[in-house]
Amino acid sequence: MALAPEVGDRVRTAFWGLLLTLWYLSVLPAQGAVYYLTVAGLGGEPEYEQRFTGQANDLDKVFKSSGGDVHVFTLRGKEASRERLSETLGLISSQAKPEDDFVLILIGHGSFDGMEYKFNLVGPDISGEELANLCNRVPAKRQLIVNTTSASGASLSALERPGRAVITATKTGTEKNATIFCRYWVEALHDPDADVDKNEAISALEAFQYADRKTAAYYESEKRLPTEHAVFEDTGKGEPVRAPASESGEGLMLSSFTLVRFGAAGRAASDPGKRALLAKKEELERQIDTLKYQKATISEDEYKKQLTAALVELARVQQELDK
Repeated sequence: MALAPEVGDRVRTAFWGLLLTLWYLSVLPAQGAVYYLTVAGLGGEPEYEQRFTGQANDLDKVFKSSGGDVHVFTLRGKEASRERLSETLGLISSQAKPEDDFVLILIGHGSFDGMEYKFNLVGPDISGEELANLCNRVPAKRQLIVNTTSASGASLSALERPGRAVITATKTGTEKNATIFCRYWVEALHDPDADVDKNEAISALEAFQYADRKTAAYYESEKRLPTEHAVFEDTGKGEPVRAPASESGEGLMLSSFTLVRFGAAGRAASDPGKRALLAKKEELERQIDTLKYQKATISEDEYKKQLTAALVELARVQQELDK
């Protein structure tokens, strides 16, 4: 018996909502460590060498001071070679566990010949496919790759996979000018204004939106046509997008991926006695985010019931953290 059109639509919406929930639960973070690897590639000119190295050094500092169980690796200058990158990823692969998070940030120049993306390093470059193969060996179930190079959009198809969010500074490989997205990505991790939900933590989605907005403002202030358009993909199977989309789930993983904490959240992350409470708080915040994505798939009464319960529990946990 065929379903009425409106009933069929509700069934399909509920089905996709269920798939979204199951996918989200599969990538929920546990209380693991975070492995950060930042690579400042070949600059080619003194101006770029100084810029790329400075940005990598800034990220090194902010990640080391972010609290919690963090492992920070930074390659710049002569260390930014294909050999050292492979060795470092091999070391991370041997140390990281499935419950850990892995973050890779690429700074510098990229190239695209119409067929293959390459990240410019000291000595031989590395292709997007080769980089993906190395990252695939890292056992961390949740991964984030932020490629801020020129032509970085061409690397996205090689890098994306379920459980991995990918951000690129350009939407295609044909946007080949040096990018400024990284300047504002680094700035986002220092600026409390990037913390839109005011939970004293900056997620990958908040950092992306901050850097994207600032990049657009830069080109407008300079009265120049934008030569870069940042995109992301975090379901592992979709097309890159420029904004979250509740229908596809794009943006949900990025919103749950905490990059840095500060203030009370930073102190709690550094306090072994409060880490469990902090993890519970962040899990509740992620549940609330998921509910917002699912709003169209459940009844209004059920949505309000689940949201209220989560908010009450969140307030209780926050009180415990504030003691």
